[in-house]
Parts: sequence; C-alpha cells; structure tokens
Amino acid sequence: MTSNYHTKPNNYVSHVQLKVSNLQQSIAYYTDVIGFQVLQQTEKEAYFTADGKTSLLSINEIDGATSQKGHTGLYHFALLLPTRKDLGNYVQHFIEQHIKIGAGDHDVSEALYLYDPDGNGIEIYYDRPDTEWKWDADNQVYMTTLQVDFESVLKEADGHYNGLPANTVMGHIHLSVNNLSDTEAFYTDVLNYNVVTRYGKQALFLSTGKYHHHIGTNTWNSEGATALPSEAVGLRSYTVVLADDTEAEKVKASLRASNYVVEMFDAAPTFGGKQAFSTLDPNGIRILFTTEG
Repeated sequence: MTSNYHTKPNNYVSHVQLKVSNLQQSIAYYTDVIGFQVLQQTEKEAYFTADGKTSLLSINEIDGATSQKGHTGLYHFALLLPTRKDLGNYVQHFIEQHIKIGAGDHDVSEALYLYDPDGNGIEIYYDRPDTEWKWDADNQVYMTTLQVDFESVLKEADGHYNGLPANTVMGHIHLSVNNLSDTEAFYTDVLNYNVVTRYGKQALFLSTGKYHHHIGTNTWNSEGATALPSEAVGLRSYTVVLADDTEAEKVKASLRASNYVVEMFDAAPTFGGKQAFSTLDPNGIRILFTTEG
C-alpha cells in the first residue's frame, strides 16, 4: 500500500535529521530495534533507509552532547507502515526483544511509541483506511487515545518480521513548541497548512490534502522553552517536500514577507532530497524544503 498523503502536491515530511551522543550506539539501535538499513555512514553521521535507496532518517554524532530536556524540538518522528500485518510483526518483534513500548489507538491509526538511547521519541504506526476517518462540518478530524487491541493486532502478524518494509514512509513529525498560537500562525498563515484537530489549548495537528496530520505540535513539556542548543542531542532538522519550483518561490516569498529567514543550511542531508532552501520556525526548529519527492 502506498500512502497518497505522502506524495505531491501534499506538503509532507520526507526526512528527519537527529543529533545523537554516540553514533555506533545509535546505529545499533536503529538497525536492531527499529529495523532500518544503513544507506551510508561516515565517522560522524549515518543515513538510514527502508527501501535501500532513499533515506528517511539521518543521525549526526555531537561531541560532548548535552540533554535536550527543557528545550523545543522533537516530540517524536513517526514511521508509517504499509499494513496492519506489519504492525503486528513489530509488536511480536518488540516482545521477542524485550523492548518496552507505549501504545495508542487514535481512531485514525494504531501506534507504538518508544525512545532511542538519547531520548528521541519514535512512533511506528499503521493508518486505518481513510474511509473510516471521521470528519466534522468544520473539516476537523476525530482523533483520540485509547488502548490498542494487541490481541487483534497480533492476529495480523505472520511471523516474518524483517525490519522496516520497503514502502515505509515518514508519516509525520510531532514537535515540542514553546507557544501554540505563534506556532499555529506560522504553519497556517506562512506555510499554508490546515489545522485538522486540537487537543484543548496545548496541542494541535496540521496537514495538507486532508491527512489526519503531517505535523503535530504541543506544549506539554515545552511551554515557554528555549530553542534547542547546537550542542544538545535531539532534532537537527526535518525536510518538507514542496510540489514544484513555483510552490517553492511562493513559500520563500511568504517567509520573507513575515520576516522569517530564507537560507541554505550547511548540514543538509544528502539523501533527504536536494535542499531548495531552509528556515527556522518560531521555536527555533530548522525546516529544510525540497522539491524532490
């Protein structure tokens, strides 16, 4: 199954770049536990792939790395599996490896949650068919958090876990932000995302093309927090795919009109799509834009 919500002209997240404290430790985790393959590796960085061609995630080792706690940045990145059978195989894999996980049935999806060695949040999930998603008259999608029916999910497993399926995609990114109203204004007014659901005054979810969310934001642990320092582990950047060069010029003009930086970012990931330009959102979070996707 290929997700139509992660193709053009949707403005979807294609790649996430993390900072870690120990490259070899993280490589072991992301291959043995999460099921990535290493696409390319240097002394200080590694690029991970599910299909052997395209990188969904890259990591950079930071010398003398400090904690990301108390700052804005990553809440979690989310890997979207093609089928519920794949989700069942992952549950079985985590049981066999004695991996501690969290889980949530969000009505639109069923999700597993865990943390890498540096505390970077990871979601692995499966989308229910979009015909089952519930939208109201205001174009808000119903999402909740209930217990996952693990017995039902495990019945889908076929016992053939072999890492991430080739057509896994970066389903969404969820950000820890310092001010929800400023963040909403940036992503809706400047980048033209739509708010598709709200959790009170502390979280909102945004998308294009009526996906349940390409970007999540919350202030649960980060209200009034400062931007993540360069020496801290955590989110270095994430990449958004734009439809074409015309759309890229529109986004550039919108950013400049609202006094946001438009620049190239030196540490752009090679396999995350050729960088068109970069900006910082109101929380100091780096976004790379590409037209390759």
